[in-house]
Amino acid sequence: MDDSAVETKVEWREWGPEAFGRAEGAGKPVLLSLWAPWSEDCREMDRTTYSEPRIAANVNDGFVPVRVNVDRHPRVRDRYNMGGFPSTVFTTPDGTVITGATFLGVDGFREILDAVRRTWDGKGEEAGSIPRQLGDARPPGGELSARVEEHMVEQLLAAYDDEFGGWGTDVKFPLPRTIEFALVRARDQATRTLEAVQNRLFDTYDGGFYRFSHNRNWGSPQREKLVDENAALVRAFAHGYRYTGEDAYRETAERTVEYLTTDLWTGDAFAASQGGDDSYYRLEATERAEADPPAVDQTVFAGHNGVAVDGLLTYAAYTDDERARRYAERARDHVLAELVGEDGAVVHFGDPETGEVGEAGLLSSQARTLAGLTTSASVLGEPGPMRAVADYAIDALRGEDGAFRDGPTEGAGLLDRPLYPLDTNVDAADALIDCWLLTDEDRYREAARDALAAFAGATDRMGVEVAAYASAVARLRDPRVVAVGADPGSDLHRAALRLADHESVVSPADGRAEDGEAVVLADGEREGQATDPEGLESLLTG
Repeated sequence: MDDSAVETKVEWREWGPEAFGRAEGAGKPVLLSLWAPWSEDCREMDRTTYSEPRIAANVNDGFVPVRVNVDRHPRVRDRYNMGGFPSTVFTTPDGTVITGATFLGVDGFREILDAVRRTWDGKGEEAGSIPRQLGDARPPGGELSARVEEHMVEQLLAAYDDEFGGWGTDVKFPLPRTIEFALVRARDQATRTLEAVQNRLFDTYDGGFYRFSHNRNWGSPQREKLVDENAALVRAFAHGYRYTGEDAYRETAERTVEYLTTDLWTGDAFAASQGGDDSYYRLEATERAEADPPAVDQTVFAGHNGVAVDGLLTYAAYTDDERARRYAERARDHVLAELVGEDGAVVHFGDPETGEVGEAGLLSSQARTLAGLTTSASVLGEPGPMRAVADYAIDALRGEDGAFRDGPTEGAGLLDRPLYPLDTNVDAADALIDCWLLTDEDRYREAARDALAAFAGATDRMGVEVAAYASAVARLRDPRVVAVGADPGSDLHRAALRLADHESVVSPADGRAEDGEAVVLADGEREGQATDPEGLESLLTG
């Protein structure tokens, strides 16, 4: 149990069948506290609400309280999330949802406890319901037409904030994948958003990016720092540098790499996150130097490290940055040695302090680890078990209509109900497209196409938050690869990495090209070839 939970007066239980069995035997509802190690709001609710003696006594007497680390249990998170963390969820003993909320103060918590008790006493098991995303409806399939990309460009134009940059008029998230989509379709939007993120969310003293801003002008940051979100921004700023040549973008990416490889480095791989203690981050630089920084969660998540490998190697491809390359290799090798099985199944996490490991075969872990391996193949010529990781996802997690489940369909509560998340399917499809372009194996193309097509009927309801879906569809419809008949790190290969647009794939030591030449293939057809960096530049930019 986490330290923050131990300090409360609630008698927490771990997530699992034992807790739900206890609730069934006692005839009590379950209270789920979904918390995140990086969340200051979660700690505040522990310090106030759950530490109030009368509330704790009420919870202990009338409910079975269960504590869930959402980073370590993403399947629980995605089925019970109430819109942020902490999430406070009341369920029946079989796991169906009675009601829930996010942060609750003492008074609000008393009210919801009384309401749940009345509902439970009056309806019992019938008080619960199944969240809509877990109902019988399948993802709406459709055609992967040019309309997908057109719609997303329209969404960019409609949602863009001309005054402050970014998309939306309330809470502002960096949306690195949306920035990348815009870089080749609405570049001014992308660059202005990069500048806003750089100026308002970057920690200029310690380095690293805060998670988001609570208001339109980016002026009220939520200060947690997550490794995967920071690594995704390294990639977005690297792409911004590639398209504009702006040194400010390169320097921001470089400083973020420095933060990741110091503050968030465990010694073997990248740690999960650093907490968001607002009082610390408001200190002046001299005061910070004397204060204890927020705690770092040392858990090594395979998928988070996959995102880090992808981001750091992308930056290294454009800059030859040795630090980024070296740490990406070390993180990749640690994950492969400790968290990837011979069958390609990826274990969700490893705790270096306790030795605890997570469950295997989660879609997010497979997809993100695969993305790191495809980038490793492209930049370093080192794919590792790329095919095995991809094959496991296809063989173990693909549904009848082609969409991928988020993981095994087993476990306590609602975990036995399949979930087909759009965002993680996009991650999987995008990595499978890379895998296909690197290997020329149609199995990966077909799996990516089927996964994307399974959601195509909902295209007109998609917003800018899932611009990566439109990017993946565009890549599938117009696939481009630069096959290089030269070793990784050669002048021709390095030129290809710098010159190819970021939605294409560069494949070194590729048998589709003659020795000493680079061939541009558009949907498998030879579009042109070059034998030196100058000729390749003319071919790709002319």
